[in-house]
Amino acid sequence: MTASDQHPWGRVDDDGSVYVRETDGERLVGQYPDGSKEEAIAYFERKYTDLAGQVTLLEQRAKRGAPAADIAKAVKSLSATVATANAVGDLAALKTRVDALSSTVSEITEKQSAEAQAEVAQAVADRTAIVVEIETLAAHDPAKAQWKQVTAQIDELFGRWQKHQHEAPRLPRTEATELWKRFREARTSLETQRKAFFSELDQVHRDARTRKQALVDQAEALSGRGVDGISAYRDLLDQWKATGRAGKKYDDALWDRFKAAGDVLYSARSEVVAREEGEFGENLTAKLALLEEAEPLLKETDRTKAREALISIQRRWDEIGKVPRDQVKPVEERLRKVEAAVRKLDEEHWSRNNPEKKARSEGLASQLTDAIDKLQREIDDAKTAGDTAKVKELQEALDARKIWLDALG
Repeated sequence: MTASDQHPWGRVDDDGSVYVRETDGERLVGQYPDGSKEEAIAYFERKYTDLAGQVTLLEQRAKRGAPAADIAKAVKSLSATVATANAVGDLAALKTRVDALSSTVSEITEKQSAEAQAEVAQAVADRTAIVVEIETLAAHDPAKAQWKQVTAQIDELFGRWQKHQHEAPRLPRTEATELWKRFREARTSLETQRKAFFSELDQVHRDARTRKQALVDQAEALSGRGVDGISAYRDLLDQWKATGRAGKKYDDALWDRFKAAGDVLYSARSEVVAREEGEFGENLTAKLALLEEAEPLLKETDRTKAREALISIQRRWDEIGKVPRDQVKPVEERLRKVEAAVRKLDEEHWSRNNPEKKARSEGLASQLTDAIDKLQREIDDAKTAGDTAKVKELQEALDARKIWLDALG
């Protein structure tokens, strides 16, 4: 007896016919006439091995969670194949394994159905969250919105929406339609708000541009006035600051022109200051010398000597003229201090010698009256000449002498 005759699942006839043993008898599975019985059995065993491998592979796919529909289709095909397989082996065991997969398909279907429902529910929640974000954005006050940032957020949300449509599970038609309607309405509302905002902003910019253009024209018209135009230019600058934005492109260009007009005026002032520094430098030197002469009077106790010296100093002081602008206040304050000290000497004397007060006062009053008249004439002449700086300087001297005259009264 050969090995093929002892095979538990099949046998080979002398003519090469191969049979498989099944529970209800034998079944011819094919012929292998050109080889030995061992080769014939081995050939059909390999067919069985291939079929068993297909069953094993399907079992593994089922364990890994392959789609239930794919598993069911494969089970149906394998069931038919096993039932009529031209192979030698334990076909009954394969059939049992395939039948077991049929039961597994039901479990897989139920599990995958639950998972699919959960995934769809999560997808609905995720897409709803996107809708809520854009609806919240649309509910904000448009006047307070930073539209560059808002536009970027809208684009980001729409990108997320599209990505979710492509990658997430398909949503039920009704829910998908409703969510898209809400998203679209919120986005349309935002776009309407954005257009309205920029339309209004364009109008605001146009108005500001018109006002700033007028300010530029006025500033440029001041160029011929030189230093005298600075005060008016400062008023225009205040108006400029109070005017809103005209848009970066126009703001920069208009500001360049406005500033250039101011530079002309301030350049003229710089020239005047430089000229005055040169012209009045000698006057400053002379007045500083007078102060050196006057300040010892702070310690003088002889009122007559002090008064006569001060009157001489005051006369020469007025004859010297202007000093550089930044030195006017310092030198004037030093002289006022000397004048106050001399006046105090007279006041103390008058308090001590009242009977003589009138006679002595009249002399000084006459001198002060003459000085006041002279200063008033000089002020009138300076006003006629339009020399405002000279008027200011003479007025300060006039006020000081009036204070003296009042004290004598």
